[in-house]
Amino acid sequence: MKGVYVLEMELTGSVIKVGALGEIAFGTGSYAYVGSAQNGLKQRIERHMRDRKKMHWHIDYLLTSPKVKLARIWAKEADKKEECGTARLLAKHFDGIPHFGSSDCSCDSHMFRTDSSLRKLLISAGFREWKT
Repeated sequence: MKGVYVLEMELTGSVIKVGALGEIAFGTGSYAYVGSAQNGLKQRIERHMRDRKKMHWHIDYLLTSPKVKLARIWAKEADKKEECGTARLLAKHFDGIPHFGSSDCSCDSHMFRTDSSLRKLLISAGFREWKT
């Protein structure tokens, strides 16, 4: 199944080296990352949940940091274009981390500092909580 997902994370304030983006200072709080998987949504989500993996995407650097806790995963079946649509939706409500996760599109970011309104926003956009 192909789809779009949102990784909801809790970060403890820290500077984290994120591949070619370099060091980024993250404040303590809630964050959401928007991604897509066009050749296996389940496999992509399982990869993100693993502690050990080859560093490929910006999000890999965050998820392997001890300062980051994956809190929830949201997903829905959708085409790739929905990934940027979801990022644009979140950008209307939350501050983005410049260039994070958006090196292959024209979006400003696919990573956002969020708050408790994220859940309601994602549900209204058709996302459901991913159950492992």
